[in-house]
Amino acid sequence: MTAITLTVNGRALSADTTPRTHMADFLRESQGLTGTHIGCEHGVCGACTIEINGEISRACITYAVACEGTEIRTIEAFDDDALMIRLRAAFTAEHALQCGYCTPGMLIAARDLIRRRGTLTVPEIRTEMSGNLCRCTGYAGIIRAISRVMVEVADETSSPIRGNGWLGPAPGPTSRAAIPPAHRQDADRKRMPAASSAASHTLLPSREIKVLTGPIRIDGATTKVTQSFVVEQPIARVWLLLTNLEAVVPCMPGAVLDGGPGADGTFSAHLALRLGPIRTTFAGDGKFTRDDAARSCRIEGRGRDRSGPSSVIGDVTYRAIELSETSTRVEADIGYSLSGPLAQFGRPGLVHGLVTHVGETFARNLDAAAAGRAPTSSKDNELGAVSLLWSLLTGWFHRLTTRT
Repeated sequence: MTAITLTVNGRALSADTTPRTHMADFLRESQGLTGTHIGCEHGVCGACTIEINGEISRACITYAVACEGTEIRTIEAFDDDALMIRLRAAFTAEHALQCGYCTPGMLIAARDLIRRRGTLTVPEIRTEMSGNLCRCTGYAGIIRAISRVMVEVADETSSPIRGNGWLGPAPGPTSRAAIPPAHRQDADRKRMPAASSAASHTLLPSREIKVLTGPIRIDGATTKVTQSFVVEQPIARVWLLLTNLEAVVPCMPGAVLDGGPGADGTFSAHLALRLGPIRTTFAGDGKFTRDDAARSCRIEGRGRDRSGPSSVIGDVTYRAIELSETSTRVEADIGYSLSGPLAQFGRPGLVHGLVTHVGETFARNLDAAAAGRAPTSSKDNELGAVSLLWSLLTGWFHRLTTRT
């Protein structure tokens, strides 16, 4: 037997245990904390998720003797936790549990995710929560519940603690460097607002958003255009998304963030494009900057066609303007220069339709993300020809029938 001393749910204790006893058995059998469930005993299912020194861990693959001097928190310790109260209410409202066996681990992992990452899209939540399995299953309700709480908390708190891109079990290999020590402790110390009613936030259905696109202007080799749209979302929620490149890029059809942004705002990304028989991908790098005082962001980038000699240089500056407590206008100034064979698609008529189509898709996705819904990007995450052609035809028909 080996003597260990540690703190469990705020209570200091000393105990004797065998070197081979894992923490889940130690908690359940010697401490009577049966809220920590044991499923796979291989660190796969996540039912045994607990907190060790403020970071979530698998209790079934953690030896109790390895936790000498640590602070352990199990699901029983979160009864009065403000964020956990919200999650429990959302899990109930969204029918996010059936047998309940996975629920303690799901709740602890979800609380950790919200603290680390803030507002995410539905696919991102699914990816981040993929280490917790539900056999009944309540996955759809679980994702809806987490999304609901993310939106509520985003409206009421400052910028969330960001993750480091690690998609394995949280907190990841560099979490100590990425997360300030103060944030590894109890979320109650941050005095989060009290839980609201379970029915206080209802996810809205997908809706069309009118996008106003200005005339195409040619300035030397650069094509310029302005664009604006209104989303029925509070400016705090919209601005939180617009300042998060990891949230903005997925709203753009065909765009994928490959790396970053770094501390200096630099990032790498690619854009998949399909126009009739032409299928190409522009890949490159850029820089992201923000002005909180003006509620304005700027993205500059350049890329090359992976399958040909075409290249593009572009920038977009967008800003958020509060219209009311529940309405925000987003304005954008767009400029780009396209060279190579694909420059033939730079004709003003085509560009106007393309920019309008992209803007409408972006606006819908931004609105969906702000409401906690999944983005509605085109199939295969590419900017496709069918939807673009339809957009061009309806635009042409509208102009034809409204001429005086």
